[in-house]
Amino acid sequence: MISHNGSDGGGMRDSMGKIDPLLVALWAALIVCALVWLVPLVFIVFTSLKTENDIFNSPAFMPPSSVFFANYADAWRRGNFGVTFLNSVVITFIKVPLGLVLAAMAAYVLAQMEVRWKKFLFVLFIVGTMLPFKVMLAPLFAMVNSLGLIDTYVGAILPYIAFGVPYQIFILHGFFSGVPKELTEAALIDGASHFTIFRRIFLSLSLPALAALFILDFVSTWNEFAMALVLLQNSGMWTLPLGLMVFQGQFENVYGPLNAAIVMTILPATIVYLIFQRYFVSGLAAGAVKG
Repeated sequence: MISHNGSDGGGMRDSMGKIDPLLVALWAALIVCALVWLVPLVFIVFTSLKTENDIFNSPAFMPPSSVFFANYADAWRRGNFGVTFLNSVVITFIKVPLGLVLAAMAAYVLAQMEVRWKKFLFVLFIVGTMLPFKVMLAPLFAMVNSLGLIDTYVGAILPYIAFGVPYQIFILHGFFSGVPKELTEAALIDGASHFTIFRRIFLSLSLPALAALFILDFVSTWNEFAMALVLLQNSGMWTLPLGLMVFQGQFENVYGPLNAAIVMTILPATIVYLIFQRYFVSGLAAGAVKG
């Protein structure tokens, strides 16, 4: 018998103590996928910390002989990343919490309240998850432009919310549907309003799912490029991906600052994922299997 988790060959043995070929294959695939993702990242980080002389005269994956942080200051100054970073922070930190709150409220109504046409409304939200927003860029630009919201935070945040909320409602609806309606009915009998039930019970129960959705929404909003390119045409309103695109076009042969700019662009999303990653799998699984 296997007495503890540490004696099962790293999780590759079955309940009889024999090595499971399927688990070995899965671990091998996992390692390969991790290397495919990590190798370019290691190259970018090492290059961002090297001088131009070290970049051309040392192996690509060799750590820098001396850490050269000046690339980051140089990229920040030459790429005007102070402006683009602020724009990304404003848009992301308004859009993500606001979108999650709206999605959670809509999911609660569709899952726990008796409203007319709720199944039809839920189907509409499902259809919304199937629409690729890139085919909507032209009419979206026309609509935002007609409202005078081009090159504004509002003009970017509202479309981001519109295209992000349907998927979040789909996940949260599955989570909320798994909560017994008797719990809601008992709270209503005790005099609680639906808003109180939603705030004190459902938001607390759905924290893992909300954390998982927060990660997905933060990363997608922070890295979004196509919609920002269409709706934010003034350089003073550009987000980090747009600023990085222009910087790459102007300094494509200055490898140290260019890779430093890439690291600065992806670092905030990476930090957010690392903070909330323990909720990621459990949150999505809860929303997917319930209901």
